[in-house]
Amino acid sequence: PGNLCAKYLTRDLFNSFGEKEKAILEKCARTGVENPDSGLGCYAMTPDDYTTLNAFFDPVIRDYHGADPKAVHVTDWDASDVGENGILDMSKLGLDELSMRVRVGRNLTSFNLPGAMDQAERIAFEKTMLKAFEKLISLPDYGGQVYSLTPDFGNGEKNPNLITMEEYQELVDAHIMFKNMDADPYLKSAGIASDWPYGRGCYVSADKQFIIWFGEEDQLRIMCMKKGTMLNEVFDRLNAGLQVVESIDGIDFATSSQYGYVTSCPSNLGTGMRASVHIKLPNLTKDGTDKKAKKVASPLGLSVRGTGGEHTPIGADGTVDISPRARLFIKEKEIIQKLYDGIALLLKEEKKAA
Repeated sequence: PGNLCAKYLTRDLFNSFGEKEKAILEKCARTGVENPDSGLGCYAMTPDDYTTLNAFFDPVIRDYHGADPKAVHVTDWDASDVGENGILDMSKLGLDELSMRVRVGRNLTSFNLPGAMDQAERIAFEKTMLKAFEKLISLPDYGGQVYSLTPDFGNGEKNPNLITMEEYQELVDAHIMFKNMDADPYLKSAGIASDWPYGRGCYVSADKQFIIWFGEEDQLRIMCMKKGTMLNEVFDRLNAGLQVVESIDGIDFATSSQYGYVTSCPSNLGTGMRASVHIKLPNLTKDGTDKKAKKVASPLGLSVRGTGGEHTPIGADGTVDISPRARLFIKEKEIIQKLYDGIALLLKEEKKAA
């Protein structure tokens, strides 16, 4: 019932496209057809799909994001006017050191999106990104190393960053690396999990607080995490890291004039950003579930998850993961302001629930 692909992909709409577009649209919609329980049920295959297949994607996007038909996305990372002169200090809300994290999805203009990549293209993409990783490793603020799962680069060329499966599992257990995508039926149907483990891996900074996944649902998931109380610090560091990556020749992030940064899944379009903190809400979760916390958080535009991500349990001490739901038709700086303001209101409700 929530499958937006099934809702909007009518026979008349499908037949309104030319043969070439029909073939691409079939690939985009396959995950929704093969997995009727999908929420969205579609993934873009190339950065241009949101333009060439706009008659299909636009209603899906605006329905999912609850957007005005004429809304256009605006990118704005200038957080100098959020909080107090750009500072969002959560200790002022009575909170001690917290786990803070901001991530974005990015894709390059010169490659297909992961759903349409073949093994050779996945390897070529990884090799393109090595220049950015080398640049980061050379900078004292980053350092670090690359961990790759790609068995080889083809034609007898060895992968200098190849790690063992044991090392990979250690990175997964430490929440540094993503899990085997081949086990995800939605990503499998979309072609996003194909050719596993070629073109998959991550770059990790020396302090383990700046991480870039490559070859997941988006070509890049770039994230910054830290324990502290200054929410703006992770936001500002992520922005600086993104600028380093995109300063490399041949690395241009794909954008749309309507929808901002291009992502495989329409749910992440716009900012591609998820900003989250782990906070303790023992009173709102005293029944052992996050139902009350969700009820309070939902009108504030916040999502509540377990500390391991979606569909994971809450912490035994009532720790939950809180993040703003909005990604599209919202500015980057507004997302962290929304998170800060939302937590302040959530903490008031937590006190009332005592």
